[in-house]
Amino acid sequence: MNILGAVGGDNDDGDDKEKEEEAERERQEAIREAEERRKEKHRKMEEEREKMRQEIRDKYNIKKKEEVVDPIQEEPNPLMRKKKTPEELAREAEAEDEDELTKLKNTIETSVNELRSQLESKCVMQ
Repeated sequence: MNILGAVGGDNDDGDDKEKEEEAERERQEAIREAEERRKEKHRKMEEEREKMRQEIRDKYNIKKKEEVVDPIQEEPNPLMRKKKTPEELAREAEAEDEDELTKLKNTIETSVNELRSQLESKCVMQ
């Protein structure tokens, strides 16, 4: 029989939650600091590489290539794309409806449905 926790209140839950929250804050801070150190390390390495590249260019009288910005960018992440507003979705739906093939399809479907209803009304099963 466990009598220890029955008499007094359990204040450990509040302390545990506070400790967990503090530990989580410390963990997040450590992750952020590690990320900053990593970025700084890579920035320094890239500076050193660029310095070496420039020395080679100077030594062999090579001109630095101009960085050309491609108008065609990488395919954006579909999860990070901008959400479309209902107005934009309605405009796209209208544009699809205006498509000639869609118009032809809708016309044919309505004609088939009319013929089907006429045939069903004339052919009554006894």
